[in-house]
Amino acid sequence: MSGPTVWIPATTTPALRAFLPTEIELREVPAYGSLPDAPQHADILISAFDPARAIEVLPQLRDLRVLQVLTAGVDVVAPHVPDGVILCDGSGIHDAPVSEWVVMAILAMRRRLPAHVLSQQEATWRWSSGGDDLEGATVLIVGYGSIGQATEARLTPFGSRIVRVARHARDSVHGIEELESLLPDADVVVILVPLTPATHGMVDARFLSAMRDGALLVNAARGAIVDTDALLDNLRSEHIIAALDVTEPEPLPDGHPLWSAPGVLITPHIGGAVHRVFERGWRFAGEQVRRYIDGEPLRNVVSEGY
Repeated sequence: MSGPTVWIPATTTPALRAFLPTEIELREVPAYGSLPDAPQHADILISAFDPARAIEVLPQLRDLRVLQVLTAGVDVVAPHVPDGVILCDGSGIHDAPVSEWVVMAILAMRRRLPAHVLSQQEATWRWSSGGDDLEGATVLIVGYGSIGQATEARLTPFGSRIVRVARHARDSVHGIEELESLLPDADVVVILVPLTPATHGMVDARFLSAMRDGALLVNAARGAIVDTDALLDNLRSEHIIAALDVTEPEPLPDGHPLWSAPGVLITPHIGGAVHRVFERGWRFAGEQVRRYIDGEPLRNVVSEGY
C-alpha cells in the first residue's frame, strides 16, 4: 500500500524535505503556473510560509484531505479552503521569535530606545531622565495561546505582573468579556489574538480610551485587529504609545500618517522572521504527516479561525 500523496513547494530545500517521512509520494508545487495535468490527486498540501501559492493551487487538487500551513494565523487562507479539507495552522512554530519580538519592543519603548537611536544617527549626545523598567509593571496579554504563554515565560524574570485574557475564561485566565475592565490597570497591552470576524477592529476608540495614560500597546498579531484611525488619534494626543509589527494597511504605504505619528515603533512584520523558523516549521510539518500516516489526531486543527 502506497503512502499518502504530499505536495510541497518546489523550492523546499533538501535539508527541510528530510523532516518528512520517507513512506510518502512526494509531489512538487511549481513556483508559478498551473499544475501539470490538473486536477491532481493530493492527500496533504503543505504551504510555504507565504500561503499565496497554496491558495492558487487549491482548486487544482482533488481528494485533498489536509492543508498544513506554517503560519500562526490563517485569516488569509481560511476563506479559500474547500469544504471537507482539514486546515491546520503553525501554532507553536513562531512562539520563540514572536515572543522575543514582544519583549524587545516593550523594553525598547519603555526605555525610549527609538529616541536614542535617532540621536546616534544625528551624532548628538542627548541625555534624558525617565523611562520605565519592567519590575512591577502590569502586562496584559490579550490572546493567551502558545505565543502568549511564551511571552509570559520571557517577561516573568523581569518581575512583571502578567494578566491573561483568552476567548474563554479558565484557571488564571480571564475571558474576553472581562477585557474592558482590565485595561485601565495595564502598563502594557499585548495583542496576540488571531484575526477573525469577532476580533476585526477589536482595538477601537473605546478600547484605546480605556487604557491608562502613557500605557504601551503592542500589536504582534494582525494589523486589522486595531482601528488605525483610532490609534492615530490616541498617538497624536499622546494618550498612549505603541509598538507595531503589523499594520492596517500592510505593507504600510510610504507617507502614511502612522510613520510620522508620535510615540510609535514600527517594524515590517518581522516578529517571526528568524533563520530557525524554517527548521521548526518543517519539523512540525513532518510530525503532522507522520500523525496522518499513523492515524493519530492532527495537531492545530483550525475551528472558527482558532
